[in-house]
Amino acid sequence: MARRGASGDRKGRAGRAAPDSNVSEPVDGGLAELVPDRERRRAWTLTIDGAPQSHVDLDDPAHLSFEYQRRIGHIADLAAPAGQPLHVVHLGGGAFTLARYIAATRPRSTQQVIEVDAALVQLVRRELPLDPQARIRVRSTDARAGLGKIQDGWADLVIADVFSGARTPAHLTTTEFLAEVRRVLKPGGTYVANLADGPPLAHLRGQIATAATVFPELALAADPTVWRGRRFGNAVLLASDTAPGIAQLTRRVATDPHPGRVEHGRALADFTGGAAPVHDADARPSPPPPPNAFR
Repeated sequence: MARRGASGDRKGRAGRAAPDSNVSEPVDGGLAELVPDRERRRAWTLTIDGAPQSHVDLDDPAHLSFEYQRRIGHIADLAAPAGQPLHVVHLGGGAFTLARYIAATRPRSTQQVIEVDAALVQLVRRELPLDPQARIRVRSTDARAGLGKIQDGWADLVIADVFSGARTPAHLTTTEFLAEVRRVLKPGGTYVANLADGPPLAHLRGQIATAATVFPELALAADPTVWRGRRFGNAVLLASDTAPGIAQLTRRVATDPHPGRVEHGRALADFTGGAAPVHDADARPSPPPPPNAFR
């Protein structure tokens, strides 16, 4: 059951959690908690078993707080001319942060969110309701199974941000999975993945090698300390036929509040260092974060 805050009444107006209390509730993936942001009146951070998953500002859904979500937001911004509606598939829902962002910045976009954790979907829908005018459909099923039901060439953008116990499931790391992603994308469409790894970055290198077997153009955005293998962290992979807006993406990531670095082309191939592509037969989940990763 949900844990009530000190106020005793954990819900405010329109079914939203009261601003002075956490909302804690077991979901399929562990213990979910919505933590109020003390600096933004109606903003919340979603954690699962203590690991931060999403940040949402109900008053300003175009605000992206997490570094990796800002980088994905930049890619969404550059996927088409400003304001043009997109067809978007989100693999992994969290608190629907990126779906809200695209709905706010590109009205009339049509989006499908595939989130396996049905209890999490119910919690987020209840406490952080989606705009009823947004064209966002949420389905509670496995990401790869749900992707398989989307028609060929439907999506302008596929965003993968899927973690189970803070690890990306093995079946979402393979060439076979990315072949399904490419099937769903329109010609010139873009695939974006949130990847997590730490030294010696073997998982990250393998994911770049895997994507290179399916997509001709790749780019990777990450914090410089992650690039150097000095800490565990997130990296955002872009894969497409055309790699649109790489120069603009590089500038945006470099000028973020927490600046990052973008690599592509020969530099990214050199970083991969001969890593082998991952196939269904030999896939493993991404590595677990170290105990102090979220402190």
